[in-house]
Amino acid sequence: MNYDDYPPMHDSPDSPIQLEGQLLIADPSLRSGLFNKSVILLAEHQSDEGAYGLILNHPTGQTVGELLKNDEFDALKNIHVHLGGPVGQEHLTFAAFWTQDNQQLRFATRISAEDATTRTQQPGTLIRAFAGYSGWTPGQLEGELRKNSWIPTHPSTELLAGDHEQDLWARLLRSISPYHQILAEAPDDIFVN
Repeated sequence: MNYDDYPPMHDSPDSPIQLEGQLLIADPSLRSGLFNKSVILLAEHQSDEGAYGLILNHPTGQTVGELLKNDEFDALKNIHVHLGGPVGQEHLTFAAFWTQDNQQLRFATRISAEDATTRTQQPGTLIRAFAGYSGWTPGQLEGELRKNSWIPTHPSTELLAGDHEQDLWARLLRSISPYHQILAEAPDDIFVN
């Protein structure tokens, strides 16, 4: 990944930024709160409607089986629940990830437990569960991007392999450039030796 892969950031607030389908890696300056070391899949983004995304790397320590006791959801019971964001944390939703013939990562978000159960039968499909989501009002995300709060990057099919745990942030950051590797390996408090 190199800097040419990033969407252009313009100084004009009217310049459109299209990031739907990309990952937002929290800049190390976002040290406090829920977005600290977050990786967000930006599932929807329209400059005039706002944006919707899911934090991929904040596990809650719970599984779907602890929250949905109905036998019809047994195929989902061992899926770990992640905190998708600060909005609507009382709601459980699902997302499916897969690749197409051209090896591009595809996804479907806001799917029901019934749909997620059906998709578990599709080979090569990864199902994730989320409590809550991340949302931005029109223009809010664009403002945060212009303040360099997020590092946008294109997801690779490697996102289907391995767990989406807290170390995902550092792994993705390291893959961008040597500078980002230094940021990923820096201690949380740079003043502590």
